[in-house]
Amino acid sequence: MNRRLLCLALASSLALGGCLRPDYRTAELDATGTGSIGARYTLAAGDRLRVIVFGQDNLSNIYAVDGAGRIAMPLIGTVAIGGQSTGEAARIIEGKLAAGYVREPHVTVEVDAYRPFYILGEVTTSGQYPYVSGMTVETAVAIAAGFGPRAARDYAVLTRQGPQGFVNGIVPMTYPVRPGDTIVVKERFF
Repeated sequence: MNRRLLCLALASSLALGGCLRPDYRTAELDATGTGSIGARYTLAAGDRLRVIVFGQDNLSNIYAVDGAGRIAMPLIGTVAIGGQSTGEAARIIEGKLAAGYVREPHVTVEVDAYRPFYILGEVTTSGQYPYVSGMTVETAVAIAAGFGPRAARDYAVLTRQGPQGFVNGIVPMTYPVRPGDTIVVKERFF
């Protein structure tokens, strides 16, 4: 009889264990920066930049950052800006233009379009979507046409590029998304 009760208790605890949501693990993701992307945002492949060279309309344009983290500009050729902030990128471009092309260049770099985010798993339409400033995991799910029928609706797994490589964690639906993030909505058991 005791053995039967023990087996019944073990089976019920295993079955109910699937109903629990996992603990959120956001510490490593938080270290990469959350919330407003502003000054901490580093440029990478997929970003589109508006570069304005004051007084030089033929150099002012929108440039795409290629896979190697570079943009190609007239006169100065390719400029490596991957991993830099917009202010640092402006100083790099100013330095190259000042080296014999433009006297006292003044450059402004703005992000015209952020790199996309990706959403996979139990959503209606998984794939790549344009980043919208201020978005959360929940708004990313809404952009992907909502949850699938078997989706875990209270958490997701988010992967982000950090300084030492990719970092991932289990996050609540209210967690902020940044450009280039990959979100996986898991399947629930019950």
